[in-house]
Amino acid sequence: MTDQEQQAEQEPTSGGGERLLVVDDDPFIARLLEIELRAAGYEVRIASDGEQALASAQEDVPDLVLADVMMPNMDGFELTRRLRMDPRTSAVSVIMLTARGLSADKLEGFAIGADDYIVKPFDTPELLARIRGVLRRSKDHRAASPLTGLPGNVRIEDEIDMRLDQGRDFAVLYADLDHFKAFNDHYGFLRGDQTIQATAKLIEEVALETTGGEAFVGHVGGDDFVVVVEPEFAASVAEGIVQRFDAAAGEWYDATDRANGWIEVMNRRGELQRFTTISISIGIASTDRRKFNHYAEAVAIATEMKQFSKGTTGSSWAADRRTT
Repeated sequence: MTDQEQQAEQEPTSGGGERLLVVDDDPFIARLLEIELRAAGYEVRIASDGEQALASAQEDVPDLVLADVMMPNMDGFELTRRLRMDPRTSAVSVIMLTARGLSADKLEGFAIGADDYIVKPFDTPELLARIRGVLRRSKDHRAASPLTGLPGNVRIEDEIDMRLDQGRDFAVLYADLDHFKAFNDHYGFLRGDQTIQATAKLIEEVALETTGGEAFVGHVGGDDFVVVVEPEFAASVAEGIVQRFDAAAGEWYDATDRANGWIEVMNRRGELQRFTTISISIGIASTDRRKFNHYAEAVAIATEMKQFSKGTTGSSWAADRRTT
């Protein structure tokens, strides 16, 4: 089976109730699209031209706009421009429909922010596949951490639940930084954000290198990260992250602080307190040791082991050895 066939087999064949706005000045085509899209599981409303569609989208923002290019009053190009200019609708997905397959039209559509471009006539399976693809990419984009670009909480939950549903073995690594608040207070939020970004890149590189690319890396938020790998890679990934992090952490400090091996930060009592160089603590939960019924169970065990690891001075990792 090819990669494309495997992907098609895994993708849902119908919508999940997402709201679509169909814009076409031909009432027959608009009605036909409405029937087909409703049958596929989407909520659908209709607009007969760009002006009506813009007003409808501003009043009740859809997940995706399916817009014909050639329409009176306001064509599909202008509609897309207006949607992208309005903060309320700037993130709406747009697929443009046209009877013209000219490269110039496609380039203009993409240049003004269209997500996809379909030439008429098209068949329903192709249209539904394009819609699913655009909605999936939009969901992934919204679910990503704005700071690191890594998948956020929604995608982390989806990834673990998918493995549970498929009965696949996996290990969850939960990592966070020690003494990061003191570092942030001492150097400021900009340096703190740069450190989070460097840590994200480091974790992702180690996970992908160790597993040959078969790893999921997510950013929970702040200085917390989750890695999902096959159980046999868990220890190697954790150890690789610890070693790579310790090798890099000193470079994030000013020369004097790096030489001292500590920084001084005012605590809540107004006293100067010393903090050693930031380190990383990792906890591991694996289906090798126990079975999980829900993603929250796996994350809770990994978090517990991470807290245990924090009891050790410096960077370290700890794996759950208990069985169900």
